[in-house]
Amino acid sequence: MIMIPPQDEPASGNIKATRADWINLALQTLISDGIESVRVLTLGQKLGVSRSSFYWYFQSRQDLLDQLLTHWHDTNTKAIVERAKRPAETIIVAVLNVFECWADERLFDPRLDFAVREWARRSDDVRAAIDQADNDRLGAIREMYRRHGYDDEDAFIRARVLYYMQIGYYVLDLKEPVEARVSHLAAYLRAFTGQEPSDADVAHFMHFIAAR
Repeated sequence: MIMIPPQDEPASGNIKATRADWINLALQTLISDGIESVRVLTLGQKLGVSRSSFYWYFQSRQDLLDQLLTHWHDTNTKAIVERAKRPAETIIVAVLNVFECWADERLFDPRLDFAVREWARRSDDVRAAIDQADNDRLGAIREMYRRHGYDDEDAFIRARVLYYMQIGYYVLDLKEPVEARVSHLAAYLRAFTGQEPSDADVAHFMHFIAAR
């Protein structure tokens, strides 16, 4: 799971937990037990601190929930958009940039994404945030294809195929080892771009996988 770094110090007195402690535990709880289990009293008991620690950092439970959504957006969506916008000499390299998100959970946490999608079933505001995130991610990937010469409709459909395939992969909870999946890397690249990847393209991404 993508964690909040411990950038703040514990508050003075008996308030021993940091803001990062609260957010990280809330993220873990959201992923493992769902949004209904993200409760101030329960989190405080697990951290071994009183409610006063929580209110040192957050105005309310809703404030904490809003910050969880902000963290989700600033990690999962930001990673995809940033990589889709990276300069790349070819569309093959551009797609491989996006693939980094699927290959490294420090960039894109699928469990967190799934937890937020489950949360959206209970909240119209979170549903709107999910819809906006999907639009932002798809839009960045579509523009990536357009920069590499694909017409509007082709870029739109290829972006959908690339993105929806990956989200569906997570939703189906497929247990395919990374090694098995990357063994088909060249075929995936042909499917997503209509072009033949070079041996150097494949080798570069395999090096990224090995270095994670």
